[in-house]
Amino acid sequence: MRDTSVLKNRAQRFTLLTLTLGAVLISFSGVWVKVAHVAPNVSAFYRVFIGGAALLAAALYRRELRWPGARQLLLILLCGILLALDLWLYHHSIRYIGPGLGTILPNFQVFILAAIGILFLKEPLRLIYIISLPLAFVGLFMIVGVNWSHLEPSYLIGVYYGLAAAVCYAGFLLSLRQLQTEQMGTSFFYVLMMVSLTTAAFLGSEIVYNRDSFQIPDLQSFLALAALGLLSHTVGWILITNALPNIRASYSGLILLLQPALAFVWDVLFFQRPTTLINWLGVALALAAIYLGMARQSATGH
Repeated sequence: MRDTSVLKNRAQRFTLLTLTLGAVLISFSGVWVKVAHVAPNVSAFYRVFIGGAALLAAALYRRELRWPGARQLLLILLCGILLALDLWLYHHSIRYIGPGLGTILPNFQVFILAAIGILFLKEPLRLIYIISLPLAFVGLFMIVGVNWSHLEPSYLIGVYYGLAAAVCYAGFLLSLRQLQTEQMGTSFFYVLMMVSLTTAAFLGSEIVYNRDSFQIPDLQSFLALAALGLLSHTVGWILITNALPNIRASYSGLILLLQPALAFVWDVLFFQRPTTLINWLGVALALAAIYLGMARQSATGH
């Protein structure tokens, strides 16, 4: 009995580590978008197209291609639409407000997921979670730390895009969770491949409609887009989608808060973002909230 409990705790810790590593890889997304010399919608397209192509090769090798079924196809289309909207908004927000804040704002999805988990999925509301959520909110507020009356219109557009992306991101995570649950017996390679290629189709159609160019102008752009598609999107999301079904929606969102916190750090390190002590304290608070969420997850055995 004790051996079973030990193995279960190890499996839970491994799941948390997997989700955390996935969030770290995705935290570099804004960096790759920033250094790629292409339009935001084009970088969003290549993100899922390159990742989807790699996953398609893996699915062909594993002989997993099959008809998903009508209900699963609708879920895949829903995931694709929500992810396409999320990435379009996110990549455009990076252009206006930078990769740090541009990544922080979409990750307000943590509060949307928490509310859904508690109100509709009947997840228990415990003291440590009541403490960690406001801590995360205060940390994010200190990082953003903006004076709205002095913001330029383009900066406000970036903020609004980032907040709108949060809504789409939360919807995507929940629909992906449902798709993963219903696709029992199917690997996450197959699920992510279908979602990625569907998202690429939506984004590619938008590029064609607006008569934008798919051209990759130079080697730096190619390498940045390859890293974006293979590392941040494919490997990062394989780790995350494999872990999500085993973690409650509210806690998964809290752990994924590591992504915007690190994105802010990369913005400071690589792009010399002006940063005050208040901003750094906000990062510390956000990371502390993540730690509390992870500690609670391990302590309760869920």
